[in-house]
Amino acid sequence: MHPRSLILRKDQERRLLAGHCWIYSNEVDDDATPLRSFTPGQGVEVFSQRGRWLGYGYVNPHSLICARLVSRNRAQPPGPAFWLRRLHQALNLRERLYDQPFYRLVFSEGDGLPGLIVDRYDDLLAVQITTAGMEAVRAEILTALEQLIRPQAIVLRNDTPVRELEGLPQGVEWVLGAPRAEIQVIEEGLAFAIDPTRGQKTGWFFDQAENRRRLARYRVGSRVLDVFCYVGAWGLRAAALGAQEVLCLDSSAEALERLAANAARTGFAHRIRIGHGDAFEQLRNLRDQGERFDTVILDPPAFIKRRKDTPEGLAAYRQLNRLGLELLAPEGLLITSSCSFHLERETFQRLIQQAAQRAGQRIQILEVGQQGPDHPIHPAIPEAAYLKTFMLRALPADA
Repeated sequence: MHPRSLILRKDQERRLLAGHCWIYSNEVDDDATPLRSFTPGQGVEVFSQRGRWLGYGYVNPHSLICARLVSRNRAQPPGPAFWLRRLHQALNLRERLYDQPFYRLVFSEGDGLPGLIVDRYDDLLAVQITTAGMEAVRAEILTALEQLIRPQAIVLRNDTPVRELEGLPQGVEWVLGAPRAEIQVIEEGLAFAIDPTRGQKTGWFFDQAENRRRLARYRVGSRVLDVFCYVGAWGLRAAALGAQEVLCLDSSAEALERLAANAARTGFAHRIRIGHGDAFEQLRNLRDQGERFDTVILDPPAFIKRRKDTPEGLAAYRQLNRLGLELLAPEGLLITSSCSFHLERETFQRLIQQAAQRAGQRIQILEVGQQGPDHPIHPAIPEAAYLKTFMLRALPADA
């Protein structure tokens, strides 16, 4: 079907001309092209008020972000050949970066495929579709992935709440190959078992892989605390780097079961201790017991998922980092992260400093990490730079 026209209000094309690809509902000329006349996922050609052609995209009249641009080349409209070409570009980058096929293959807007996430676990692809536009071309995307990667299995991880905002149903569906309850991820020589149908993201946090590799340049010491440990990516990496005791804390019993199995698989079970329960409560208990650790790792879920969560989220980050700093041994290492894209790096840094002052600690920032290069950042979309990971050193108290 030939795409329909979507016309913007006067002067609303400036952000698109600067490189952004989102269109908000209040930017559309609703008299010329009423949003209610479109169906979710429908293809469109976007024009400025003066008739300037801006690109091909898709629309969802029921969403605040009512349209997304996909192509800015009028000679290349979206279609099977277009999707294959974009996916091939994404694959070329990952094959340039990684020796083994474990990475995020597609990162939505960062790879010019808004609404599409693909994680690669060797011969299995975990695909997540978050917009009505991508849902409308699902068959074309899956065909292109099969043609390009030749996977043995594809699972759709469409159980994310983000789909609700687009009016899409949630669920997990195997569209190629036999269902698998367990697969392996290899990272820095360590093998982890995960369930590709359950848990956070698609079962693994590829975005922190580069930051976990950075641990190797530091001496993590003998005692390590891994908070929000999930299935053990940080904690087992610390054990592999020489930590003799790693205390891993999480509120998910299922994740901790997988952590225990991964510890046994990697040969580090004797160095791993597990704590189940609320992280803040457990940290307070450890502090009150006088515990100290050479390295503390804080990798929480997003405390600020919506802008209205900001005051409460900032307080949570401040409290978490204060507790982490209070548990550090002299000259200890703190690794602290935020995956809240509503929290800017400068604000997070200021918050960490406030936490240090309240904990009575002087700190040095050693380096700051972000998501790895398999999560490329669209330069015109600052929201894409969501992950901030600070590596800090606690200085000895002043004499």
